Amino acid sequence: MRHQTGAIMKHADRIAAIAAVAAIAALLLSTPALSQDFNADPPNAPDQRPAFPDQTRAPVVDRGVTLTRQVIASGLENPWGMEELPSGDWLVTERPGRMRLVSRDGTVSAPIRGLPEVDARRQGGLLDVTVAPDFDQTRRVWWSYAEPREGGRNGTSVATGVLSDDASQMSDVAVIFRQTPAWASTLHYGSRLVFDRDGALFVTTGERSNPEPRQLAQDPATHLGKVLRIAPLGGPAQGNPRPEGAVPELWSLGHRNIQGAALAPDGRLWTVEHGPRGGDELNRPEAGLNYGWPVITYGQDYSGRPIGEGRTEAPGMEQPVYYWDPVIAPSGMAFYDGAMFPGWRGSVLIGGLAGQALVRLTLEDGRVTGEARYLQGQGRIRDVAVASDGAVMVLTDSGNGALVRVTP
Repeated sequence: MRHQTGAIMKHADRIAAIAAVAAIAALLLSTPALSQDFNADPPNAPDQRPAFPDQTRAPVVDRGVTLTRQVIASGLENPWGMEELPSGDWLVTERPGRMRLVSRDGTVSAPIRGLPEVDARRQGGLLDVTVAPDFDQTRRVWWSYAEPREGGRNGTSVATGVLSDDASQMSDVAVIFRQTPAWASTLHYGSRLVFDRDGALFVTTGERSNPEPRQLAQDPATHLGKVLRIAPLGGPAQGNPRPEGAVPELWSLGHRNIQGAALAPDGRLWTVEHGPRGGDELNRPEAGLNYGWPVITYGQDYSGRPIGEGRTEAPGMEQPVYYWDPVIAPSGMAFYDGAMFPGWRGSVLIGGLAGQALVRLTLEDGRVTGEARYLQGQGRIRDVAVASDGAVMVLTDSGNGALVRVTP
């Protein structure tokens, strides 16, 4: 009887393995070469003019290119951030408040226990996740999230913890940063986490959207609408600009809602942020500089009226390296440095939510020289990363979100 039962189980295992291979094969799809006609769409603010050539609508590149996409894991609920571990597995956050481990073969773990409560209304929830280069020794993880505060308020916070060897639980959890002031808003939290080459952690925040708090993006004494730079276990990082009256974590100010950030090959930070209706921005934030929101911006309010005085330039305020009008609603960002797409090296890759595309910008001497869009119409892309083997990984943002591997 035992022999018969064992034979049946082995047969079932073989059937399951065949089914798994078939399922993976079914998920390998070549994306069609859609028309790269995005520059033909009329702008939302047709009377505005760029400050320099190719600051918007750069020449289109890679017309007719097709890519192969493989769905590694699906059934994720509004996935937001991801990070590859040295093992090749991926930590993935889901906005309702769960973090999971997705293995290289696509197995999705149960939610990792021990994370703090999140405020998951509207744009809030569990956001980005990252690890330090010494993860193999420390197993330490950092994540950002919308933290509930007193009186119905909330704010972007950053926590850190140690992931158990079996990846089932976080221990030694501590909140190391809290955005102030807290606000009764469910919009514009940011937030991406990027380690710099000195081991400090960049944290991007939003300005909470409403007309009153958005003005605080210009107030250096608050954390709203800022790029911040903190020590990995809390407190301001050494080497911050420290202007008079500013919070000690301040790196740059005048941002709207930064949902993408990455280090370039030269180690400098670049970001992408949501603009108003027309006016998403690519920036290279530098210490102590002001990037203008809401005093200057491209685009217009959702009502069609100007933002403030409708200015796009002002003394003492920086111009974006690039802007989109109409918007792509950028989220997630990576510089490509892999071997799989040699022609993409040095390009910046950005996820498009409204644009429903993987956006690639070519750069030269700190300026954009070309733009291409891939995977068009195949879902809102929330995050982008480059895997250790050079494949491009994207997260699609939906109630049935997916981790997708993109190859030539």
